Amino acid sequence: MSDLQLTVIGGGLAGTEAAYQAAERGLQVTLYEMRPQRKTPAHVTGDLAELVCSNSLGSDLPDRAPGLLKNELRRMGSLLIRAAERASVPAGGALAVDRERFAAEVTGAIEAHPNITLVREEVTALPTGPCIVATGPLTADTLAREIAHLAGQEYLYFYDAIAPVVAGDSIDMNIAYRANRYEKDADSDGDYINCPLNNDEYAAFVRELVAAESMPVHQFEREDPHFFEGCLPIEQLARRGEKSLAFGPMRPVGLKDPRTGKRPQAVVQLRQDNIAGTLYNMVGFQTNMRYADQERILRMIPGLADAEFIRFGEMHRNTFINSPTLLHPTLQYRAREDLFFAGQITGVEGYAGNIATGLLAGVNAARMAHALPLWTLPPTTMLGALCHYVTHAAAGHFQPMKANFGIMPPLPEDQRPQAKRERMGAYAARAMVDLDAFLVSELVR
Repeated sequence: MSDLQLTVIGGGLAGTEAAYQAAERGLQVTLYEMRPQRKTPAHVTGDLAELVCSNSLGSDLPDRAPGLLKNELRRMGSLLIRAAERASVPAGGALAVDRERFAAEVTGAIEAHPNITLVREEVTALPTGPCIVATGPLTADTLAREIAHLAGQEYLYFYDAIAPVVAGDSIDMNIAYRANRYEKDADSDGDYINCPLNNDEYAAFVRELVAAESMPVHQFEREDPHFFEGCLPIEQLARRGEKSLAFGPMRPVGLKDPRTGKRPQAVVQLRQDNIAGTLYNMVGFQTNMRYADQERILRMIPGLADAEFIRFGEMHRNTFINSPTLLHPTLQYRAREDLFFAGQITGVEGYAGNIATGLLAGVNAARMAHALPLWTLPPTTMLGALCHYVTHAAAGHFQPMKANFGIMPPLPEDQRPQAKRERMGAYAARAMVDLDAFLVSELVR
């Protein structure tokens, strides 16, 4: 039995995976979970790793981004992926689970581990000594204030309306064009991609927005609407009047449509969202429309008829730290080396992403305790790319991100298949080769 101690706060997907990985490496782990003594507005049971939204962990196909991430987790010995496979239900190419059985599998494994002590009480202050914070988007207010005080800045905490993200190579550049506002150099490429709308196109777009159906919100979201005027969904702005968007996020001032030489009625601007320039964020287009309405209505925008939406917009309570200013890619807090963060609180989205960051935080906490070098995974792996993204994104525009190939380094031109499916397969194959090489190199250190 080791006398090396670790505290893990939060018994969700990230926290349980982190506790297990650290315990497997010889640490004595105290895992705190406040349920069922204190309930949250979203959870129903007191089980660990309870899934509160979908029961699907996403695609399990090896050439899809979620499938690649799960294959990386399998290779690194994830407890929760094994539990998900034991609790799986038929779901085509996805890994979906029986929620109760999945939670029971994880809870049983954690309670039975000789190096883990499960404590059912709320943590209201960050403890001294090695610690992993994995409290998720519903972090209790007292602890949230404590973390905000530690960071010396406000949490990014509000009922957030997130804008969609589009794959850059799916934008029709025969219609859309690059330009900045008031750009004097006609030969400049421009930092923004602009999608111009004429009078009829704009009027039709606004009509559909006004009639669109919004996604339902939880009762606690209705009761506690911390909502910023600057983050109002576009459908709400449209309901304020037909010209609201044209004087707001779709204002065309300082822009000309090169096809006509004139200023359009309205413009949708897309801003580069990652270093590789493969993802573009729809500027000011926060929305809470149902996904089906989003896909239909946003394709009415000229240049986006065949767009691939990497992320749809949504509105929800979200508590996450500004990871680009606070964390290393190891998930270690920059100003306190024995403090790690994992899960959705880091800005990683999706069940598999939460599990994956928990795994990395647990491994690195154990390696730090044993005076070993911490893992920074290759950015060519999906987990490495996610951790690099959330710790290197532009801090002023930081938003949560899920697993996708757009955040990975581009393939060399001579190794880049033209067919999309083959290209995704090439990304996945490179990732697994590089992960294996990394793990082998760590074993021989």
